[in-house]
Amino acid sequence: MERIDALIHARHVVPVVPRGVVLSEHAVAIHRGRIVGILPSADARARYEADSEHELDRHALIPGLVNAHCHAAMTLLRGIADDLPLMTWLQEHIWPAEGALVSAEFVADGAELAAAEMLAGGVTAVNDQYFFPEAAAPVFRRLGMRASLGAPVLEFPTPYARDASEYLARSLAFADAVRGDDMILASFAPHAPYTVSDDSFRRIRTYADQLGLRIQCHIHETAHEVEEARRLHNERPLARLERLGFLGPDLTAVHMTQLTPAEIERVARHGVVVAHCPESNLKLASGFCPVGALLEAGVTVSIGTDGAASNNDLDLLGELRTAALLAKGVGGNAALMDAATALECATLAGARAIGLEDRIGSIEIGKVADLVAIDFGRIGLAPVYSPVSHIAYAASRHDVSHVWVDGRLRVEHGLVAGIDYDRLRATAARWALRAEAATGQRA
Repeated sequence: MERIDALIHARHVVPVVPRGVVLSEHAVAIHRGRIVGILPSADARARYEADSEHELDRHALIPGLVNAHCHAAMTLLRGIADDLPLMTWLQEHIWPAEGALVSAEFVADGAELAAAEMLAGGVTAVNDQYFFPEAAAPVFRRLGMRASLGAPVLEFPTPYARDASEYLARSLAFADAVRGDDMILASFAPHAPYTVSDDSFRRIRTYADQLGLRIQCHIHETAHEVEEARRLHNERPLARLERLGFLGPDLTAVHMTQLTPAEIERVARHGVVVAHCPESNLKLASGFCPVGALLEAGVTVSIGTDGAASNNDLDLLGELRTAALLAKGVGGNAALMDAATALECATLAGARAIGLEDRIGSIEIGKVADLVAIDFGRIGLAPVYSPVSHIAYAASRHDVSHVWVDGRLRVEHGLVAGIDYDRLRATAARWALRAEAATGQRA
């Protein structure tokens, strides 16, 4: 018999590739962090001798979910300024709160709270944009979660940097520090067209090309943003970015709620990946991403939660469901973004958003073993006709029982390894008191 590290038997294995396929009574064999076999359980037992074996007889096993857009540390600002439009929310509440609170300590504590929430909900990788990525990286690494981290680039000072040149210098230093890291990637993260100059966009494009790093940027988030761009620059933001040579397959464009048919064609032509954040967009009344039209044009659409300050959770299974339902309602077509497509958007498309589609996002031999088990045993999930439908429309993040990253068990029976829950709750409470003192808002 062949000796391996682990064998996971599941009632349903949903590999994502091929799309929509469900393998019943199958096992996934793992050795040295990689998937080495996907085969019927009976055959697996005959072929392999595993150091650890897991029997998940009422579960669906799926690839790890990928959160394509997040501001992890903002979990510490959860609920601090609700029910406001984007610019009021940012300018009058969030930016002042960040000015008073943000530090390396804030980011490390917020990243731990976010990572615990995401891992418990089946998220194994995140595309994150926030200050002090050098403080977040050790936290994600310690908890065993993949993260693509980018510090925002802005033209105005914050506790992190004084101007665009310093933001870029710190981004370059971080990229150099994590080069070769198996779990942490660096990316460039210009905040948005309305906060970044032409010169900064050109410099970021040059650096990204030279270093082979991806870019993440908020683009066309609101109608107001587009209208202001036309007033100030006499062109829409996407046209400006195309003129600057900024669009390309290494760009993850976040939100994209305001798109014309011609702009959708432009996004498809340049191979831009879209990160769709439906619940944040709904809460801030930012608009509706035309997901159906983007998918029809061949654009890769991934799914993100955005930060907990504007969502207010980091529940990617919930986001997946909202994305599927919203696409149908906006497009007026119940067949848009079916269950299999929604799951692909939250897994393989998310992997593309961070440049790891060759390693994660699907259950395939040779890929790393980032896996999530969803327990279908709850009475609210009976009966099970279609496991994929259940994942998209019925299951909750609270049904996630086990999570593996790199073949290592990170969540077992819903509990995240390496988390002192009492200490983490106390840490969050301390930051809430500091936020109250700084902003006058009670948590």
